[in-house]
Amino acid sequence: MTDVGASSRGDAQISARGFQRYEGERAGVAGSIRSVMWQSMRAALGLGRPAKNKIFPVIAVAIAYVPAIVFIGLAVLIPSGIVDGPSYPEYYGFITSAIALFAALVAPEVLVSDRRNGMLAMYLSTPLHRGTYLIAKMLAVVLTLGLVTLGPPFLVLLGYTFDGSGPDGFGNWMIVLFRIVLSGVAVSAALTAISMAASSITDRRAFASIGVVLLILASPIVAGSLVDGAQLSPNWRLIDVFSMPFELVFRIFGEPGNFPEISTVPVIAVNAAWTLGGLAVVVWRYSRLVIAR
Repeated sequence: MTDVGASSRGDAQISARGFQRYEGERAGVAGSIRSVMWQSMRAALGLGRPAKNKIFPVIAVAIAYVPAIVFIGLAVLIPSGIVDGPSYPEYYGFITSAIALFAALVAPEVLVSDRRNGMLAMYLSTPLHRGTYLIAKMLAVVLTLGLVTLGPPFLVLLGYTFDGSGPDGFGNWMIVLFRIVLSGVAVSAALTAISMAASSITDRRAFASIGVVLLILASPIVAGSLVDGAQLSPNWRLIDVFSMPFELVFRIFGEPGNFPEISTVPVIAVNAAWTLGGLAVVVWRYSRLVIAR
């Protein structure tokens, strides 16, 4: 029903007022998940925000892609066989800093900000509940991390293919592509779970980012000290939170990796444990949150 009238006071004038039924398309829960996921990805990358919010994401993406561009350039400019580029699993060794930076920045921006500015309560007033909200946020973090875990190796594959040093035949090319996608998803999933768990514990983005960085830096040191210093079983390297996702990448490509003394099954199991454990912490924390609407 619409009531049209006019009222004036000074220079202000109301020419019409009323209420109308919304006749547009209702996207439902799936549409809400897509919307929250997209807006979260934009926030993580600093899109639509001042330039200072884009500095670290741009730096991380540049660090991840520059080595791929350099290797491709060398392969194109220098005769074949003189310069051997890294294998697809080895390439991750050049971009671990970019991945670590992204993992420490994305999830705190995506999760902590909503709790601090009240957006979480607003989101939960939509068709989303806590579970679907977390699904949207998890997808946002995984896809954003995919920029540095999936994009650069895929670029290397394209470069090797155009140079003639890529996989032989369409079938082998698709197998390598599948392994690249599986590797990117595996690394993104583990680091997403860890960074989201840290971001669910504190309401300070800086504290969450520092916690992720400390875990990434400390766990390899502790694992190395136990195995190399204390001469314990090589399986103690499995507590290395940061190295194990990349060790899994080597196993996906059928290579022994940096720790050949550890069999593949424990490497898969520990990555699954870190992923599921991190997500369990997130679900537990959000189930206990008191949210005023």
